[in-house]
Amino acid sequence: MRDAGVVRLGKPVDNSRVVRQVDPRSRRELMLLILLVSVLAAGLGLYAWPALEIRRAGQAGALLDREKQRLVEENRKLRLEKAALENLRRVEKLATKELGLQAPVPERSVVVEVEKPKPPGSSVARREARGASEPEARP
Repeated sequence: MRDAGVVRLGKPVDNSRVVRQVDPRSRRELMLLILLVSVLAAGLGLYAWPALEIRRAGQAGALLDREKQRLVEENRKLRLEKAALENLRRVEKLATKELGLQAPVPERSVVVEVEKPKPPGSSVARREARGASEPEARP
């Protein structure tokens, strides 16, 4: 079967003996294009980098604000719990009702007085000695 309707023009070209050479002008243009694209990419990166850092810092700040609010709320709850646990009437009520404790009778009560510690740097007045020959003791 022959090619119907196909017209061939000219003779076939044999390029087997052609030697390719690199054009120095096209290589230089390619290097300039790569350099230009690199400069543009670096400029874009330097422009976008601070914006990204600002965004990250804002997100970190928002996380810290939420953590602070959570800690403030937890602190408030713990203070309320501490106040409830330090309430002496509540403690006495729990001791009498739940634990079955009773107040001691006055004959069995012993009162112990504790001297308050003196602040540092304060001086105490000296006591007068009974006799002039007794030396005074210093704390």
